[in-house]
Amino acid sequence: MRPRHYAYAAALLLSLATPGAATAADYSPSHVIVRYAGWTTHRERIAVERATGTGRAVPIAGGARVLQIKDGDSVRKTIAELRARPGVDYAVPDYRIHAAAAYYPNDPGRGGAGNWRKVQWNFAGAFGIRAPQAWATMRALHEAGGRGAIVAVLDSGVAYKNRGGFKRAPDLGKTGFVPGHDFIDGDNVPLDEDGHGTHVAGTIAEQVNNKKAVTGLAYGVKIMPLRVLDANGGGNGGPLAKAIIWAVDHGAQVINMSIVFNSDLQAADIPDVIAAMRYAHQHNVVMVGAAGNESDNHLDYPARYRDVISVGATTSSGCQAQYSSFGDGLDVVAPGGGKDAELTGSDWDRAHCGHGAGGREIVQQTFVQNFHDFHLVGVEGTSEAAPHVSALAALIIASGRLGPQPTADAVLARIDSSARDIGPPGYDKRYGHGLVNAAAAVAP
Repeated sequence: MRPRHYAYAAALLLSLATPGAATAADYSPSHVIVRYAGWTTHRERIAVERATGTGRAVPIAGGARVLQIKDGDSVRKTIAELRARPGVDYAVPDYRIHAAAAYYPNDPGRGGAGNWRKVQWNFAGAFGIRAPQAWATMRALHEAGGRGAIVAVLDSGVAYKNRGGFKRAPDLGKTGFVPGHDFIDGDNVPLDEDGHGTHVAGTIAEQVNNKKAVTGLAYGVKIMPLRVLDANGGGNGGPLAKAIIWAVDHGAQVINMSIVFNSDLQAADIPDVIAAMRYAHQHNVVMVGAAGNESDNHLDYPARYRDVISVGATTSSGCQAQYSSFGDGLDVVAPGGGKDAELTGSDWDRAHCGHGAGGREIVQQTFVQNFHDFHLVGVEGTSEAAPHVSALAALIIASGRLGPQPTADAVLARIDSSARDIGPPGYDKRYGHGLVNAAAAVAP
C-alpha cells in the first residue's frame, strides 16, 4: 500500500490584489466571497450579481456570501468586476484549506492494540501529556473523560455511523455524538471519506476499558462531526466559516481545527473565516488550531488568529518536531510525532534532542482506503497535536475548576499556565508556554 500524503499548503500565494496569478489549487475556480455594505438593498445586491454574472448566493459569516461565478469567467475577472461596483465592501477568492497532518505511513495494520502504553507514548510516555493522572482526577470528580462536554471536529468527517458502505469505527462504538453537518455534500451525514477526521476524533474520544484499539484523552465527551474537507483532504474557506458558526449555534464548547490555509495568507485574505472565529470567541467557544507543517517561522491560519489556541508539535523525545511550524503567538505544544527538528543550541536541545532522531507516531484507530476496514494507524503532524489540546480544553470545562461556564480566555490561560516548560526557560516561539500537561490542568 502506498503512503497517503497530505498537502502541506506550501505553494506561494501572491497578493490579494492579483488572485488570478495564484494557482488553481490555491482557491476555488468556481466561487468567490463577497460582502455588501450595510446600506445596500436586496434589489441592489441582485443587480450586482446579475451584472457580474454571479449567483446562487449562500450566506456565510459576518454578512458575507459565497457566489458562484459564470462558466468561462475567471476568478480574477469576477473579483475585479465586483470590486468596481458601489456597495461592495470586499470581494475575495474562496481560498483552499488542507488537512494539517504530515502523512499516513504504509503500515496501518499492526495487529491488535495490546497494551496501549506501548503505542500511546503521547499520553503516558516521558514526554506525554500525563493523561492517566488527569483521568484519575476526572473520575474522582465524577466527570470521567470530560463527560457531557461537546467538541466539534471540523475535518474530513468522522466514521460515526453505519450507512451504506460506511461503518462506524469500532473504538468509537460507545462514543457520544451530537448531530453534525456535511459542508462538502450539503447534507446532515458528515461521514469520513478520508480517515483523517476519524483519527483526530479518536485522539479526543476513543473509548477506554473496552478491550479495543487504544484510548482517547476525553473519552466522555460528545463529538460534533462537521465535514469541511473532501476525500482528498482539501476544502475551502467558505464552508469552514459556515461550519464554525454552525458549531457555535448548535452548542459546541470546543472547536478543533486540524486544518491550515496556505502559509502566506493574511487575515485580509479570509475575512469570512476571521468573522466566524470572532463570532465563536464572542460566544466563549474555545477554538484550537494546528500551527502548520512547513517548519516555518510563523503560524498558519486559522491557528494564527489571536483567539485560537495555536498548537505546535513535539516528538517522543520532547523536542520540536521537524515539520512543526512555530513563531510569535504560538501558545503550546503537544505530541505530534515524527523526528526531532534541527538543533537550536539550547541546553534543552543538547540534553534531549538529536536532529532527525525519534520517529514515533500518534496512533489511533481509523481506516486508510476502505471505509469499513479499521486498523491502528500512525500519523504525524500538527493535525495530531491539536486534538490533544481540544480534548484537554473539554476536560477543563467538565472539571468545573473554572466555574460552570468558563470563558474561552480562561480556558486558554489554564492551558498555558499549567503547561510543562520545555525548551529554553520561559516562553519561546518554538515551544510556546510548553508541553500541555493534562494532570496539572485539571488539578485543584
